[in-house]
Amino acid sequence: MQMSLIVRTAADVLFPFIMVYGLYIIIHGHVTPGGGFQGGAILASGVLLLLLAYRYQEFTRIIRMVMMKSLESTGLLLFIIAALSAMVLGAGFFYNWLFPGGLIFGEFVPFGPGPANLNTGGVIPIMNIAVGIEVVGAIGVILLALLSGIKERI
Repeated sequence: MQMSLIVRTAADVLFPFIMVYGLYIIIHGHVTPGGGFQGGAILASGVLLLLLAYRYQEFTRIIRMVMMKSLESTGLLLFIIAALSAMVLGAGFFYNWLFPGGLIFGEFVPFGPGPANLNTGGVIPIMNIAVGIEVVGAIGVILLALLSGIKERI
């Protein structure tokens, strides 16, 4: 059964805001409460909103299971590469090699209160991004698998 025009329009309007908020939570995860898992769950709730507002068949024409599986694999691969990258440089597994003076995410945090600087954290923001991608892919796969059994009633 398809939802009403009001529900679909509301879902279309809310979806970009949910996506931006989820990305905000992921990107700011190393300086504020939140991170990759929380932001990925918010992104997946946006996917769920569209999945519930439209028919399963309409939704799967745009978002496919293969796309969600590839997001999950990409996030996991990025996480593993970021964790193993320090070992290539001769440091330990998960060593924060970007932090002391790196070009990206390598600035020091000033002492005392002040505005949050996103260019800090070293490898941690990369890990947050990887976890966010993996979580939205995994929850998307779960949602699509669970709702694939729904058959349209006449």
